[in-house]
Amino acid sequence: MLTPKQIKEIREHLDRAGNPIFFFDNDPDGLCSFLLLQRYVEKGKGVPIKSFPEMDVSYYRKVEELNADYIFILDKPLVSKAFLEEAHAHNLPIVWIDHHEVQAEIPDYVHYYNPIKKEKTVPISNPPVTYLCYQVISEERKRNDLWIAIIGCVADKFIPDFYKDFEEKFPDLSISTDDAFDIYYGSRIGKIARIISFALKDRTTNVITMIKFLIVVKTPYEVLEESSRNFTMHSRYKQIDKKYQKLLQKSDEIAKSSKNLLFFQYGGDLSISSDLANELSFRYKGKIIVVVYITGIKANISARGKNVKESVLKSISGLENASGGGHDDAVGAQIKIEDIEKFRESLSKLVG
Repeated sequence: MLTPKQIKEIREHLDRAGNPIFFFDNDPDGLCSFLLLQRYVEKGKGVPIKSFPEMDVSYYRKVEELNADYIFILDKPLVSKAFLEEAHAHNLPIVWIDHHEVQAEIPDYVHYYNPIKKEKTVPISNPPVTYLCYQVISEERKRNDLWIAIIGCVADKFIPDFYKDFEEKFPDLSISTDDAFDIYYGSRIGKIARIISFALKDRTTNVITMIKFLIVVKTPYEVLEESSRNFTMHSRYKQIDKKYQKLLQKSDEIAKSSKNLLFFQYGGDLSISSDLANELSFRYKGKIIVVVYITGIKANISARGKNVKESVLKSISGLENASGGGHDDAVGAQIKIEDIEKFRESLSKLVG
């Protein structure tokens, strides 16, 4: 959680910004973090970060295109040194809010806010960036945007302390549980989160249309119910969900014969390895879940399971141009296609 001093500082940054740009990770936690801050200050543009593993220097052109005077980076553990130096050279303030384990040295000129920065180990309760941004906004906006905060939190497998408030306000959208993924996969607010997650995987023009809609929408019902205003996001959700369900069926077959490790590999034009890994970890608790998506000459890996980060990083160690990072129980990595079998064999030995 952020301290009162940090909350005050972030609010001051937001107040000083005349035309801020918000870069956010391309998932519901990142998007909802942006929405909370933008709807609070009512200014600035949002840009989803699709590069992996780091936000690279190519994103700086968006700063110039939008003539931004302040840069906010949300829910991204790695940002290229070149991007930070470019912003610093133009005297642009950088506010970076994150909740991942710190993976690189943060320059002194960056206003960096991360609750686990000074911890020797990652705390058991590590709230997503949506939660941190919800701390920052005003009480009025908290009442109005409670549902946005819930979406970002449960999508990141976290039930916030204000979930009871949401249950009372929206009993028809919520369910009572102590498992965030029960909410994500079994409630109507969870369906909104899944719609948003899939819609973020659309082409840029449609994602921008969705963002503009979500900035001004008043209630979650306007998002849940299909209309002319949200047609493209619902259309994309249905399109992806059809393919997604087929992939789930295939992975279910593999799960029947797997022991500790469920290793699922697929290709095509749809990168949803993270979504698949999340639901498989929900369906098969106790197993190590690894979903490998092949694209071009690269293989993107999403892994879930108890302390899976350590095993994945050990397994990719020594592989050429391999990279990875994330949380202890949820990690992403990237390797060359020709190294998939080496990775699989190494991981199998480690997890049994």
